[in-house]
Formats: sequence, C-alpha cells, structure tokens
Amino acid sequence: MSEDTRALAKLVAAGGVVVLSGAGISTESGIPDYRGPRGSLVRHTPMTYQTFTGDPAARRRYWARSYLGWRAMTGARPNSGHHAVARLQRRGLVAGIVTQNVDGLHQAGGAEAVVELHGSLHQVICLDCGDSSSREELDHRLTLANPRFGARAGAINPDGDVELADEEVDGFQLVGCRACDRGVLKPDVVFFGETVPPERVRECYALVERARLLLVLGSSLTVMSGRRFVLRAAKLGIPVAIVNQGPTRGDGYATLAVDAPLGTVLPELVRLVDVPAC
Repeated sequence: MSEDTRALAKLVAAGGVVVLSGAGISTESGIPDYRGPRGSLVRHTPMTYQTFTGDPAARRRYWARSYLGWRAMTGARPNSGHHAVARLQRRGLVAGIVTQNVDGLHQAGGAEAVVELHGSLHQVICLDCGDSSSREELDHRLTLANPRFGARAGAINPDGDVELADEEVDGFQLVGCRACDRGVLKPDVVFFGETVPPERVRECYALVERARLLLVLGSSLTVMSGRRFVLRAAKLGIPVAIVNQGPTRGDGYATLAVDAPLGTVLPELVRLVDVPAC
C-alpha cells in the first residue's frame, strides 16, 4: 500500500466527496480509453455532431458500426472501481457522482443519482420530434430491418462503435423514429462538436461547489468539458484529488495526484475507510 493511498483515504474519510470520473474507470471492464495508460493518444477518430447530422452516408456508417459495438457494450460489466465508488456513496462519503462516460457502468455497479455529463448510450433521441426511446428497442428494430447483416467487426472503440470496412456498411438499413416515422435517430450522447446541455452543466457545478473534496478518477482532463470542474473547485479553494494512470491537465491544481490503476487504488481505499462489505 502506498503513502499516496493512505493520504487519499484521509481526505475521503471526511466525506463530502464529489466524484468526477472518466474513461479510465471503465477500461478494466473492456471499454477502451481515447488515451493509453500513459496518456498517449489512441488512433481513433470519433464521430462529430456536424458529420452525423450533415452526412447521410456517415450516419449509416455510424449506426452499422454502433449496431455491432452495442453487443460489446451491453456485455461489459462494472469492475472493482465502479463497485468501490458505489460503496463509498452508500457509506455517505460520496455526495455526488459526475461521469464523462456514456456506458452506464456506475449505475450497474450500484451507484445512484449519477449525473451523466455526456449522456447515455442506453437512450436514443429523435432529432426531429424529440421522442426518446431505449437503445434495446432500437436494437430490436435494427435487427428486424437487417436479418442478414453479418459483418465481421473489429475492436470496440471508446464511443461504443467498432471498426468496419466500408463495403460491409453499404447494405445496412436504417430505421426511422417510432413516433414521427421519418425523424433522424441519434444516441442520446454528446458527440464531439456538440454542446453539453446547459442545465446539466449547472447541476454539475452546483455539486462541485457544495463539495468538500473533488475526486477525479480515470480522466486525463484533456478536454474542457471535464476540466472546467477542476478549475471551479480550485478557484473556490476546494481540494482536488486525482487518481489516474499517467499525467493529467489538472495535476497543477491537485492537492494529491495518485498515478496508479484504479482497480488497485479504489478497493484499497474502500478498505482503509472501513466501508462494510456488501
């Protein structure tokens, strides 16, 4: 056990912790990060909002790849890090959870009242009429529309789709909105180039501003979407602790930065703060 983990336990044991989690907490569940364990960029170009809405061919390619990737996403299970955060919440030490992830694994691991900053892959919205439906329902409709779609998928990407050759995408059939029939369907997630809903950002700021400690888990804080909450905490004099493999863009604001795997640190943290086993 490291001295850093003991120091982290002392900070967390006082309660009032708001967790800000990133992709690094889900890598041990088989969902990759955009960056490697030492911060190097993984070579993957995510879908942008502008491309998705403006290019029908790109939209077909996205849904074909996502149709296959959904099976890997639904097969992912919460890991020891997700369970540890949920235990800390049940103990009353974690007062709020903000995640940049769209995989739903915090909730699957037992956490409650999770603010999903970038939305959830488990929901689908219509860009025309605003209807919201479950991804399971859409998956069923896509399966009926594509009974012979048997493309061979590559590795899953961080945003839940897979690599797929263009010729395998050509025969994939899209379906329209169940409510208005012709509307464009989009996963209820914030694509690159899209803005997080303002009310969601305000909710996150409010959690941070009431925190006694902001605990960042598995995020390099490369993009401002998550880093802004570290900046707000630092401005208000709220301590920031970071657990991540590799450097982050928030290290300069951190009271404590632990460079170690979350699957090692978080279960030990639970033990040190004497959370009862569940």
